Amino acid sequence: MSPCTDPYSVTGKPPEIAEHAALLVVGAGEAGMGAAIAAARSGTQTVLIDEHPLDPALFGLDVPFHFGQRADGSVQNRGRALDQIVQAHPRLDEAFEAGVDVRLGVTAWAGFVNGPTSHALTKPVVALADSQRSWLMSFDRLVVAAGRRDLGFAFPGWELPGVMGATGLHTLLCRYRAFAGRRILILGGGRLGLETALEAHRQGLEIAAIVEALPAFPAPANLLAEARAAGIELMAGTIITEAQGGAAGIERARLVALADDLLPIAGRERVVECDTICLALGAVPNVELLDQLGCKMTYRSDRGGHLPLLTPEGRSSLETVFAVGDCAGIAVEADGLERLAIWSRAQIAVSGIDVTVCQCEEVSRRDLIEVKPPRYLERETRGLKTRNLQTLLADGPANQDQIKRLTRAGMGVCQGRRCREQVTALLSLAGETAPARVPLPSHRPPLRPLPLSVLQDRHEHPGMRSGWDVWFGIDGQFDPYWDIKS
Repeated sequence: MSPCTDPYSVTGKPPEIAEHAALLVVGAGEAGMGAAIAAARSGTQTVLIDEHPLDPALFGLDVPFHFGQRADGSVQNRGRALDQIVQAHPRLDEAFEAGVDVRLGVTAWAGFVNGPTSHALTKPVVALADSQRSWLMSFDRLVVAAGRRDLGFAFPGWELPGVMGATGLHTLLCRYRAFAGRRILILGGGRLGLETALEAHRQGLEIAAIVEALPAFPAPANLLAEARAAGIELMAGTIITEAQGGAAGIERARLVALADDLLPIAGRERVVECDTICLALGAVPNVELLDQLGCKMTYRSDRGGHLPLLTPEGRSSLETVFAVGDCAGIAVEADGLERLAIWSRAQIAVSGIDVTVCQCEEVSRRDLIEVKPPRYLERETRGLKTRNLQTLLADGPANQDQIKRLTRAGMGVCQGRRCREQVTALLSLAGETAPARVPLPSHRPPLRPLPLSVLQDRHEHPGMRSGWDVWFGIDGQFDPYWDIKS
């Protein structure tokens, strides 16, 4: 038999790679900057990317942090934003002097390595994008220093402008100098909540109060003493029942005192005036790129939750991929997911389950527990009525990928950054299991929302493009299954 070539195979048709780096570092925080400078000084050709300054549209989409529509108009001025980012990175000059190729405003939206389902890459690659274009960069070594993000927390009115995460608040205050609020209510009395409140207070903002659902604040004593000295009210054994406001956003928050069993105490309600509510219940490592690349993961309650499995040198299960900084583990005093589950249980006792958890897709706690399909589909068929979380749990541990496909929770433009951990907490409560036993949901590219304008000029080369229509050549591809004869 004479050899022949399958014109539709991708073998020997690798994607076009625009450039190569001996070392690519993703994230220009303290850990990423330190890794890049050390590598460059050792003579390694090093590229350092950081997604800030962000495309202005991402502030409204709450990506990568939950900004809560509290960024002022200055973020629309890219020149000013770039200047603020440079001022916020005191080691940038040191990096330039060391020979690091620093690129700001560039995001890594995917990574690809050869594995069980792919053998076409000549080298591992990361997909990059700026405000104008997208391209592939191959690497010999990759250091991920992607940092962390906040835990979301739902309550009636949390979709109003002015509800934001602690990392988002810190970013607007310290990186962009672009925070638009004046009076802040902090939810969460741990180290994160106290540090966030004290930083805002030092910058001249008014702290309405710090609220903690537990009977005692879990923050270190020195931070509590500093907060009291600053005149900040500390409200333990308290939870928010509702945020109220108008088109401009938050105007006030209603609170209620909790008994030791975390149930609300009748007649112990209170109203606090504020224009911003900051969620500071905890943080989780940004493991999206590491997980999507295929790095093995583990769970450490004392390090923020799901983490890449690393050697003492920071090497992941992929020989060429390393992780440093908060994405490799956060030093925390308590398990953030466990605390979120406690707060969620208390909030459900106050507000019930008809509260939206996934803002993008308008999925409520009830929708998740009853495994309701999206609201724009017929939801009252007999088959769907018999399905709920308990029927799924009977088949094995529930996981977010399954719930996501059935309810669309986490499929919106923020890509689960506000609701992902809340869904985990609800699955944990409903399944009466620890959050650690709820599997990590998968991360798929793109890891950031991308405008089509940055992809429009990217095409496969002719060799790959010549066989793109292979699926249209399959007999019966678009025939209804009932018309296909067995």
